[in-house]
Amino acid sequence: MVSRPAVRIGIGGIATGLAVMILAVAIVIGFKQEVRNKLIGFGSHIQIGASFNNQTYETEPITIDSILIEKIAAIAEVKHVQRFATQPGIIKTEENFQGIVLKGIDNDFDWNFFKSNLVEGDIFQITDTVTEKKVIISQKLSDLLQLRVGDDFLTYFIIDGKVRVRPFTVQGIYSTGFNEYDKLFIIGDIKHIRRLNNWEEDQAGGIEILIRDYDDLNSAYEHVFEIIGNRFDQYGSSYFLRTIKQLNPQIFSWLDLLDINVVIILILMTLVAGFTIISGLLILILERTNMIGILKALGADNWSIRKIFLYHSYFLVGKGMIIGNIVGISICFIQDHFGIISLDPNVYYVDTVPIYLTIPSILLINVWTLAAAVLMLTGPSYIITKISPAKSIKFE
Repeated sequence: MVSRPAVRIGIGGIATGLAVMILAVAIVIGFKQEVRNKLIGFGSHIQIGASFNNQTYETEPITIDSILIEKIAAIAEVKHVQRFATQPGIIKTEENFQGIVLKGIDNDFDWNFFKSNLVEGDIFQITDTVTEKKVIISQKLSDLLQLRVGDDFLTYFIIDGKVRVRPFTVQGIYSTGFNEYDKLFIIGDIKHIRRLNNWEEDQAGGIEILIRDYDDLNSAYEHVFEIIGNRFDQYGSSYFLRTIKQLNPQIFSWLDLLDINVVIILILMTLVAGFTIISGLLILILERTNMIGILKALGADNWSIRKIFLYHSYFLVGKGMIIGNIVGISICFIQDHFGIISLDPNVYYVDTVPIYLTIPSILLINVWTLAAAVLMLTGPSYIITKISPAKSIKFE
């Protein structure tokens, strides 16, 4: 019978379309979260500074007192507050050299991000009295400069036209896969930057603010702005406020474009799955034209006959959806745990295809697929009303 392969194709179309939709949503959400979390790990959700220059990473000093820190930390959305400063420099070894940015941190620094990405060595502790010479560098810099844990190296800084040198010791090596930042940042004691620039002990390049939930970013920004908006420190420097999205507009604009790709994939897969199941329904109706004619001759109305074919089609849709869910979720599980599909981190900022799949997203995709299938099948089933009993009984 012609209907058997047509039904299988229809089920396969539904299963394939649903599996692709699950994968598309899981990959895009996972990719956005992975890249966003790495940006936040290097720069927090919100930054307060006297100025922002992502081209040179030279920070102007602002006064940061304990009262200001306490006010910001008291905001409901805020998880952690920490001081920081950045200073560009050049690491020079016997065989190579590389431009870097020293990110100075204080004893209030949240190490969770770098701990989770540490591949060798350990973190270090900042004290109020001693200037710590230990730093952590990236695997990228380690390979490029042939530096290992315990190695000493010199870093050169140009301050007011003069070259100043600072010795450092590699305490740990991290790797986030975000090569654009990995090859740039080394993490060290903020007191080095204070002394290089002759800052006071209560001055820093800025404040980094971590919030509890990324979805509350705008709300947290408004609450922080209420505290520091139009405020100046004791030296006359004003406080500027920027979110991670404002500090990295190109990357976040690129991530937002991925949502358009997901919408296009969802629409295309819905259409493909819909057309295959519609084709199966039309073939079923065509093969059973005689039966439809006999049922009409016996007194069955159009809607009763349509329901027979629609219920059968919904059963096939349900079967396809079950297969699609099993396939899509299984592929997501395998990729999430084993990272079979790899990526070039120089291009995609991650080394494997990231997956983030939640029960609500699975339910929404299934509801979308089922609703689209029901709507798309209702129209073609109307052809049953046009079948004449007298002609259809003779139809072969």
